[in-house]
Amino acid sequence: MRIRFPDKQWFREKMAGLGGGMSRLEIDELERKWLSVSLAMIGLFVGAIVVTAVSQGVHPPSHVETIDSASLHLSQEFAEDKLGVQPTPLADGSLQVRLVAGRYGFYPREIEVPAGRRIVFRMASMDVLHGAHIPMTNMSTMIVPGYVSEVVSVFPKPGEYPMLCNEYCGLGHDHMWSKVTVIAQENWREPATGGKQP
Repeated sequence: MRIRFPDKQWFREKMAGLGGGMSRLEIDELERKWLSVSLAMIGLFVGAIVVTAVSQGVHPPSHVETIDSASLHLSQEFAEDKLGVQPTPLADGSLQVRLVAGRYGFYPREIEVPAGRRIVFRMASMDVLHGAHIPMTNMSTMIVPGYVSEVVSVFPKPGEYPMLCNEYCGLGHDHMWSKVTVIAQENWREPATGGKQP
């Protein structure tokens, strides 16, 4: 059996048969149905993403704040004695928590915050790309070297929550974790200074 490949003459005849455009191109009815189903599914998926993003308040980062990772420990905000829950609440009453991510841990390693209160996490990386994720909460972000990441969260119930690195950062990645202890509001005491954690 010999396979015949189309030659230039055959191609010219087919193109000439199309006339001035693709108006004579025929699409089979079954192909039209599958095309319609495919476009409807794409529209459904995009619609679901948009509705979820609007209803859950998901949005791209709005402000980009940079920081020098090499001199992070010398900065005023992320100096070692300024890490952890800050003693002075923000203007809206929420608490601010400052964290530094580095191979292979979050510093400070343990944090205590009150339940039911708005917590603003500000994080910076001292070396490579890291991620911060607290399961069963909205706390999940990338911590990119040279930038400050900010996430707002509320912990409704007291308990212990693990904070895990969800971006591969090296051989010790699976040991990179921290602990967030959420205390009932009536048992919460404001910290006297930043950086002093349990």
